[in-house]
Amino acid sequence: MIQAVVVDIEGTTSPTAAVREDLYGYTRERLPEWLAENSSAAARPVLTATRELAGRPDADPEEVAAILREWLDTDVKAEPLKTAQGLICAEGFRGGALHGEFFPDVPPALAAWREAGLALYVYSSGSVRNQQDWFAFARGGNLSPLISGYFDLSTAGGKRESSSYDKIAGSIGAPAERILFLSDHPDELDAAVAAGWRVVGLARPGEPNPPRPPHHWVDTFADIDPADPD
Repeated sequence: MIQAVVVDIEGTTSPTAAVREDLYGYTRERLPEWLAENSSAAARPVLTATRELAGRPDADPEEVAAILREWLDTDVKAEPLKTAQGLICAEGFRGGALHGEFFPDVPPALAAWREAGLALYVYSSGSVRNQQDWFAFARGGNLSPLISGYFDLSTAGGKRESSSYDKIAGSIGAPAERILFLSDHPDELDAAVAAGWRVVGLARPGEPNPPRPPHHWVDTFADIDPADPD
């Protein structure tokens, strides 16, 4: 019996375009100014980590901004980029410039699963802070009360590594076989299965990741029954 459902965001609960155009675009535009203005405060760890990862120990904030923008444009899952994005976008969410966008089938399904006694979690490559804001500032209303916890690259590890799912299961406190993972990416589903989780793939129209056997795929949360996910 499933005790917990863990959801991916991009392509699963939310349109990929909304994440990449809204969050990525907002971050890209504001990176240079934010790094320059916060180089001795919030941006210091980002500057240090980016210089180290890029092998550019003497890079000034302008050069670091260029490096981070390149990573953003090529979808590199780097922790300093995700940290910067979380901090920059937090201002956008609170100022009304950004909102979490969800497929219409997602909020009612999450509410029904929570009402049925399931614990709901989020696991995304975006920072925990971005995830929290995405749900709290959802365009249709705050969804964060439905979510019991959030996991990202820094707290769990890479999404294509089975050890990340072992770590999440330990944090949740549920046996692996009682956790259901929902994602649009076959490699992530493979990693979760390797850790003993149950999985369902999301193959939504217009999204970039095609379905791949042997996983069960649907195109809406309405077709998912956590009591019988297969």
